[in-house]
Amino acid sequence: MKFSIITATYNSADTIIDCLASINNQSYPHIEHIVIDGASSDNTCQLVKEKSPRSLIFSEKDAGIYDAMNKGLAKTTGDIIGILNSDDIYMNSGILQKVADLFEAANVDAVYGDLIYSNPETGKITRTWQAGPFSKRSFLYGWMPPHPTFFVKKSVYEQFGCFNLNLYTAADYELMLRFLYRYAIKVAYLPEILVNMRTGGASNKSIRNRLLANKGDRMAWEINKLKPYWFTLYLKPLRKITQFLIT
Repeated sequence: MKFSIITATYNSADTIIDCLASINNQSYPHIEHIVIDGASSDNTCQLVKEKSPRSLIFSEKDAGIYDAMNKGLAKTTGDIIGILNSDDIYMNSGILQKVADLFEAANVDAVYGDLIYSNPETGKITRTWQAGPFSKRSFLYGWMPPHPTFFVKKSVYEQFGCFNLNLYTAADYELMLRFLYRYAIKVAYLPEILVNMRTGGASNKSIRNRLLANKGDRMAWEINKLKPYWFTLYLKPLRKITQFLIT
C-alpha cells in the first residue's frame, strides 16, 4: 500500500519546513509526496528542494488551493491519498503506519481521525476537533470529519470525482458529503489526533469568508441533489464552539 500526500503551497517559506519534516519522519516506508506550488514569490520551492529532495514539486499559477489539490490528485501514483496543508504537521512519526493498518484491518475506502488547532506563534492548543465515529445521519446535524485527517483510496477519487472549484472554501465539505453521504463509501474512524493545524483557516478569516463558506455549504447539498434538515447548515458552524471546550 502506497500513500500519496499532497501539499499545496504559496509563499509558505515560514511553515513548509515543519510540514516536510513531519512527512519525511514517518516510519511508514511507502510514501510519495507531491508539492503543488502556486508560483510562490518567496523561497518556498528552494526550501522544498533542499529539505526534501524526494518530494516532487510543481510550480505554476493556479486558481486557488482546491485547484492545486486537483492538480496534485492528477499526478498521484499511490493507493491512498492524503492532503496535508503547508502549515500543518502530522502529530508523530507513526501516523501513516496507523492509518495504513486500519485500512487493511477494516477493509475500508477511507480513514479519518481527530485534529488540533494551535497558535502559530506560541504553539498553544486553541481548539480540539474530536470527530467521533461515523454515522451517515451525522451530516444532517452539521457534522463533518477534519479534512486534513481524511485519507481516501485513489480509486474513490477516480470513481466519484475531485474538488468542485465553484464551492468557495466549502469544496472539502462538498467532497466529503459526496463521498460519505451521497455514495456511502466505507469509512473507519481512528480515535487519535492525527494532525496539528495552525489557526487562521481561510473560511474564518472574515465575516465575508464565513458567509461565502455557508453559501458553499448550501450549494454542496444542492449540487448533490440532497436535502438537509432546515437546521443542518446552522448547526455546522455552531459545532465549532464545542471544539473550544475540549482541552
